Amino acid sequence: MGVAKETRARAEERLAQDREAADRLPGLLAEVAAAEDALDAARDGGAPAEELHELGVALDTLLTEAMRAAYAHERVLVGPKGYMDRIQRRKRLAHPRVKQATGVAERLLTARETHRLHGIQGVPRPVA
Repeated sequence: MGVAKETRARAEERLAQDREAADRLPGLLAEVAAAEDALDAARDGGAPAEELHELGVALDTLLTEAMRAAYAHERVLVGPKGYMDRIQRRKRLAHPRVKQATGVAERLLTARETHRLHGIQGVPRPVA
């Protein structure tokens, strides 16, 4: 198998994996919204620190999965040539649909980083 065919096969394989991840994006966004609502409700209800910590970590996990799925959606919109040719990738990144997908992914990345900095409740360590 030549190098070009091997590269093309690898690109098609990665594209298939990205399609699977991108298909999960709408469900993940709904789960993120539900997790945010649960965390806000627990904060408003005066839940203990351990519960807030668990809910915060769960939200962080969902934000990470949703962000990865959003970047996979961006790569799917770029197409298989984007895996092999950086010039084609840059050209495709300029299209409005791809820009919109990039914006969603970047907003999720920002939300995740903000949540990691300010949203996960610290749990006091037990005294030995």
